[in-house]
Amino acid sequence: MNAGRPLRLLLAGFGNVGQTLAEILVTRNAYPALADLELEVVAITTGSRGTVADERGIDLAAALEAIRSGGRFSEDHPGRVEVDTLQAASMLDYDVLVELTPLTIAARGEPAIGHLAAALGRGRHAITCNKGPIAWAYRKLDALARRNGCTLLHEGTVMDGAPVFNLARHCLRGNRVVRLEGILNSTTNVVLGEMERGAALSDAVAQAQRLGIAEADPANDLDGWDAAVKIAALANVLMGAQLLPDAVQRTSIRDVTPDRLEAALAHGHRLKVVCEATREADAVRGSVTLREVPAGDVMATVEGTGSALRIVTDLMGTIVLVEEEPDVRTTAYAVISDLFELAGKV
Repeated sequence: MNAGRPLRLLLAGFGNVGQTLAEILVTRNAYPALADLELEVVAITTGSRGTVADERGIDLAAALEAIRSGGRFSEDHPGRVEVDTLQAASMLDYDVLVELTPLTIAARGEPAIGHLAAALGRGRHAITCNKGPIAWAYRKLDALARRNGCTLLHEGTVMDGAPVFNLARHCLRGNRVVRLEGILNSTTNVVLGEMERGAALSDAVAQAQRLGIAEADPANDLDGWDAAVKIAALANVLMGAQLLPDAVQRTSIRDVTPDRLEAALAHGHRLKVVCEATREADAVRGSVTLREVPAGDVMATVEGTGSALRIVTDLMGTIVLVEEEPDVRTTAYAVISDLFELAGKV
């Protein structure tokens, strides 16, 4: 599938998603459907744990052991080099940059945008699970990829590994998306669910942190920033918008009270944080609002870490994608899905 040789990957970031992807590749014999996807990781860069590179392919099992036992690539780790991610993306020889660094809202998608631009500017394909670049710089990055004959893919940026962008790319050709609506932030969904069951806000947030979906400072989730970045990314790709997260109307859930939750339930509704993007004349408007969703609406059935997206089109009508209990493996699968898309292009 790959012109007689494996796709050579540069992994930018080696946190939970990167390590899970490496685990899958190390144990790939357990996944027969991956047999035709030939891959080779030739470099792994991290922010503070060091960088390793080997044009012959990195020993992923050894890399995992180094990070999990010692927390970093030691000075004597095979292939240890003193380059950062931007230098690696700009200088090393690889086919696909896999951008797995964390979202940086304060920096408006940087440094991930720079990493992707460095790869695409060299004609290298790029995959990102970081939604910041798609929310703040999608049009620029996509144009750069087209000019240089390469591809930017981003299935893992919204709804983990659910085929949102693949669905639109391959199955909704000829449609114009007129509205998007979804429950896209797991932390607020978990928090509201816990509060429905009687938990205080602080205890509900602590539960989301125990599940590993909320940061030590959950402000970006509670105040709607994470959801705003996601709906901007979706609007920019699926609706051809130039919607920045800063322009998305946001509602915080910090002031939600048990009385409000009880009142909604008494009316047969559930309080949900709902993202929406809508065409208004020549513009696309985005919002993240706390809404009472009727029990009969599929959005009301989304529990815990699940998510849902309603796509309204002019020809196909309305399609709803629902994802149940995603985990880090589903996000790692999104990278694999994008790699299948790239297989044969190098």
